[in-house]
Amino acid sequence: MDYDHKLDEALSRLHEEGRYRTFIEIERRKGQFPHATWSKPDGSEMPVTVWCGNDYLGMGQHPVVLEAMHEAIDATGAGSGGTRNISGTTIYHKRLEAEIADLHQKEEALLFTSAYIANDATLSTLPKLFPGLIIYSDALNHASMIEGVRRNGGAKRIFRHNDVAHLRELLEADDPAAPKLIAFESVYSMDGDFGPIEELCDLADEFGALTYIDEVHAVGMYGPRGAGVAERDNLAHRIDIINGTLAKAYGVMGGYIAASAKMCDAVRSYAPGFIFTTSLPPSVAAAAAASVKHLKTDQSLREQHQTQAKILKTRLKGMGLPIIDHGSHIVPVIVGDPVHTKQLSDMLLENFGIYVQPINFPTVPRGTERLRFTPSPVHGPDEMDKLVRALDSLWSHCELNRAELSA
Repeated sequence: MDYDHKLDEALSRLHEEGRYRTFIEIERRKGQFPHATWSKPDGSEMPVTVWCGNDYLGMGQHPVVLEAMHEAIDATGAGSGGTRNISGTTIYHKRLEAEIADLHQKEEALLFTSAYIANDATLSTLPKLFPGLIIYSDALNHASMIEGVRRNGGAKRIFRHNDVAHLRELLEADDPAAPKLIAFESVYSMDGDFGPIEELCDLADEFGALTYIDEVHAVGMYGPRGAGVAERDNLAHRIDIINGTLAKAYGVMGGYIAASAKMCDAVRSYAPGFIFTTSLPPSVAAAAAASVKHLKTDQSLREQHQTQAKILKTRLKGMGLPIIDHGSHIVPVIVGDPVHTKQLSDMLLENFGIYVQPINFPTVPRGTERLRFTPSPVHGPDEMDKLVRALDSLWSHCELNRAELSA
């Protein structure tokens, strides 16, 4: 076996399809978000504006967050020193879990190194806790949920995206006595649409199923205290397990589940992804706790965020660009071809200093390749004007159709 040749073939396929992923090396600077410095391949530097970041509210530079991180570093040093089971549980981890549990009004929360690991570890562990468990998973659930469901060795059913009627058909076809769990998201990150949470909870009640929601793209940004769409819609009490992240709106790192005390205890006791992973550094936990606590009361920042998203969508619609608008903060502009999407991304970066990463298959279906913009409170009028003018110019230059794929 010529292993190098096989690697070349695999990488060549991505290049030929126009979906080879490149890393753009940037340095964000505190106090200057969303501006950053791009280290170009030739060694030179160029100022850019980041339009695809997940630090939705700019909390990665917030003084309250940075102060908490500095204090924890000065007090405890760098790393945690071990797994949560072996010397890696500190007062900072426990404080963070308490803040998260309070945020979601659940008995407890369980901290993971990322929301990906939280989804994967939890969903792959649940069949050990509930033998014979059938998991009903939305077709557009995140890769971490798909992987957790795939790895758990139990039964799974995939229902068409947001199709409550299809889910009912699947539930009705299975043994009424079998344990069941319905897994879905509140905000789907590529199209920016919302899950039908209430209807899914109604089905769960009817068929005796547990509910599992991924609120990764909603925590910090929706609801009176930033607990997500379920809180906004007064449905959080009907969700058995809530997954969230600390790496997007909260601007730090880490993931979690919030649930009953028994559920959290069982997952932490059985999930290898929790048991055998070094815990987050205390400084990260401290910063995340400060961010969660602050955003419980900063409703104005959430309102500014939604306003920015509405303004950008309105302006892009006015230009006739093919955007998808489901009312969330995510602004996808459909290009529909991987090569064109990459070209647009490259031209925006090199000619205008605007950084937005191309989104291609398998993240989105073929033919729906896109640029995905994430406006935030730190994007001012000047940044938005520059983006709109650049897109208008390049769309015409590339002879792309306008509004044909608009949702």
